[in-house]
Amino acid sequence: MTKDKKYRVPTVLSIAGFDGSGGAGIQADTKTISALGCYAMNVLTALPIQNTQGVRDIYEIPTAAVREQLDAIFDDIYPDAIKIGMVHHVELVELISTYLKEYKGPIVFDPVMVSTSGHRLIHDDTIQACIELLFPLATLITPNLDEVSVLVDEIIDDVPKMEKAGNKLLAKGCQSVLVKGGHLQSQELTSLLFQHGKPPIEFKSQKIISKNTHGSGCSLSSAIASQLAQGISLETAVDTALTYIHAAIATGKDLCIGKGNGPLNHFHNPLKLIQYELD
Repeated sequence: MTKDKKYRVPTVLSIAGFDGSGGAGIQADTKTISALGCYAMNVLTALPIQNTQGVRDIYEIPTAAVREQLDAIFDDIYPDAIKIGMVHHVELVELISTYLKEYKGPIVFDPVMVSTSGHRLIHDDTIQACIELLFPLATLITPNLDEVSVLVDEIIDDVPKMEKAGNKLLAKGCQSVLVKGGHLQSQELTSLLFQHGKPPIEFKSQKIISKNTHGSGCSLSSAIASQLAQGISLETAVDTALTYIHAAIATGKDLCIGKGNGPLNHFHNPLKLIQYELD
């Protein structure tokens, strides 16, 4: 008699905030990681009260509770990759950076500062702590144009400015930086990957007209982490993740979920949706 063959899948830990409406935060991370063939774990860092229309309030998770969550995961399921999202106060940054100093694996940090609806999500004194403590640990950081503008203290709204900003962020101690161009006011969107000793790599796509982009940044960083967990190179991981997000936006642009900025279609391959006619 032969024993049943055992197997494992790559594991990805999302350290991020909550979204009860299901479009962003650890909910978007879990959907993305699962859609891309990995096993998702979560450590909750904050409890935002939000829906597709915006963030109403943010309740902090005690730092001790975050540490206990990390202990529970690392004692049982060592992650093949980690995605870090919302870390909105200094003590939390200090805890996570100290905890992950000995971690052996890729880390993708999405420096969440501004929500899709324009709500500021991070305390001002936390930005410098992220730069000093989390940037050096991260394999990749993935700021959008609003976040890059905060980080370099300059309005970044075109590709030449993105190039200068990316190099500034590398100089701040980042291992690599993906400056996302989703907020560019042009029909063709450009994102730039910066790595030490290499010229920037351009990733281009056509803009999709859609209000359903809630959680796109969370989903992209999780998608990259999922690729890295499978041993894929950084450049290929970024390319594959951007393609996945573009398709998730394209196939979700006509979804009607909520009254504001709706979610992506994370499980677009294949697209299986129950559709209703709307008045």
